[in-house]
Amino acid sequence: MLYAADGGGGAGGFTPILMIALLFGVMYFMMIRPQQKRRREAEAMQSALAPGDEVVTIGGLYGSVIGVDDDTVLLEVAPGVQSRYARPAIARVVSQAERPAEPVTEDADTVKE
Repeated sequence: MLYAADGGGGAGGFTPILMIALLFGVMYFMMIRPQQKRRREAEAMQSALAPGDEVVTIGGLYGSVIGVDDDTVLLEVAPGVQSRYARPAIARVVSQAERPAEPVTEDADTVKE
């Protein structure tokens, strides 16, 4: 014999799907999106490396940037001791080197009197 399902409503099958979609939405905003933001910030920091910057590697090694290539960074970790690292191995910049200020250009609309 077959029993008929409750005739209570058709929304009972929609609720679990809605809960799963809500769970994925919360996971995206709580986990995935902040991770993407941190990755973009790290890439920007690594692309802005210049000679003279004091940096820390992911292994905890402090050094001064001597040279920068496309994929690698040459660090001086002690006087006369140089090591080559991949750019993603740079965890953070401790202090940036003094860089010359960019020349200020005037707009065509600005008139000096």
